Amino acid sequence: MSITLYSTGCPQCNVLKSKLDAKGIQYDINSSVDDMLALGVMSAPVLKVDDQILKFAEAVKWVNERG
Repeated sequence: MSITLYSTGCPQCNVLKSKLDAKGIQYDINSSVDDMLALGVMSAPVLKVDDQILKFAEAVKWVNERG
């Protein structure tokens, strides 16, 4: 499973990062605005799980459902 957190360092980004860390989920961080725009992402944070793009609320739900 490939997980990438697209983050600008905003408060919501930090919340999602903390949740991932607390669950011990391994992920990469990408802070490139150009990469986010290429994916059609207009606001951060976004969690990409394999090929699925999860906006903040969806991402929090996904993390909360993990182990």
